[in-house]
Amino acid sequence: MPALLTTRARAKINLTLRVLGRRADGYHELDSLVAFAGVGDALSLEAGAELSLTLSGPRGQGLPVDDGNLVLRAARMLAGEVAGRGAALRMGRFHLVKRLPVASGIGGGSADAAGALRLLARLNGLAPDDPALLRAAARIGADVPVCLDSRARVMAGIGERLGPALKLPPLFALLVNPGVPVETVAVFRALGLQAGQAGPGAGGEAPAVADSAAGLIATLAVSGNDLEAPARQVAPIVDSVLAELRALPGCRLARMSGSGATCFALFDDCRTSAAAGRALRRLRPDWWIKATLLR
Repeated sequence: MPALLTTRARAKINLTLRVLGRRADGYHELDSLVAFAGVGDALSLEAGAELSLTLSGPRGQGLPVDDGNLVLRAARMLAGEVAGRGAALRMGRFHLVKRLPVASGIGGGSADAAGALRLLARLNGLAPDDPALLRAAARIGADVPVCLDSRARVMAGIGERLGPALKLPPLFALLVNPGVPVETVAVFRALGLQAGQAGPGAGGEAPAVADSAAGLIATLAVSGNDLEAPARQVAPIVDSVLAELRALPGCRLARMSGSGATCFALFDDCRTSAAAGRALRRLRPDWWIKATLLR
């Protein structure tokens, strides 16, 4: 076993997101086609007697390094699951290089938690499909199960039901966050569903996955993100981000991811997406702007 284990915590992008309704227990039933970006945080683990976390990176300032951080919460959750079957989990020192904006709709914290679970599984010889790993992921947060494997698929329910891994055609994308954190709870509150009430996505169907990027973009264009409208109420700047993206040369589709405020635009090729990123960066130098590949 290497002295230092490393993994990437890649950004999760909701290509579509339907809210099917609100359950009696208050949770919202979702259906989302998820892809993963080539950008993300970096996480390492050095085996040791004590569990600890250090932070660096452009987005690490001010983040907690106690149990409020999902990396440590994931470690303790997995330790509890393993202890339940009479075993002890080897721990160590985590170091997180935080590059993704927080509270931004791209699952940064969830990806970090999933990364911690992957590293601990490697350190302890746990299989990727070990039930303890999957239970811990589901208990931490809705996006953590899909981030465990970080492959494109449909996620449903409250994130615990995952479809088979999908081979999407590469999508050339521009990710943009205006620097305004958006709390998921506030967006669902603005959506305003009561317990037992159907959501705006009820009765619809998940988009079929086309073989070509052009076909997939055309399919995505007739779907949407049901959280976009309430997110605009919580953070009106989402309107500005989407308008800026749609005005970029070559933009085929612009949409918000998750509960916002990160939005993405899709392009035909990497040159066009990179040029669009440079142009937008000149106009909005204070925004987080990344050209990347979704798959």
